[in-house]
Amino acid sequence: MEKERNLRHREAGFTLIELMVVIVILGLLAGLILPRFIGESDKAKQQTARTQIAILETALKMYKLDNGSYPTTEQGLKALVEPPTAGNLPKNWRKGGYLEKGKVPKDPWKNEFVYVCPGSHGDFDITSLGADGEAGGEDFDKDINSWDVE
Repeated sequence: MEKERNLRHREAGFTLIELMVVIVILGLLAGLILPRFIGESDKAKQQTARTQIAILETALKMYKLDNGSYPTTEQGLKALVEPPTAGNLPKNWRKGGYLEKGKVPKDPWKNEFVYVCPGSHGDFDITSLGADGEAGGEDFDKDINSWDVE
């Protein structure tokens, strides 16, 4: 009876070696899988920035249809959610603004979009400065510009 109880007691848990083997296997799997997901996250942020730029472009075009011109650089994208009080004042600013949530979104890296009107590549230019938040850059730090968005 005593021998049977001791045998069951030893079989009830894991040994230290078994736990270490499981931890090593989990570490190897994490090392192989996580880098793939990290790169996908950065690609998703770049695509989100392109989509946000397209939404801002649409809102700016609606602003121009109502008011005859785009907001100036000084008025900025804020003119899409609040009627400008300086510069070329809009004649028919839409009540509620031109963006759904009533605020200008930040890019996926929590930076403000850069808006210039008149732009050097069109009527206006919108730029997200990428992951580093600075002009220029390569890979995920590369700027995302309205004139490059299709």
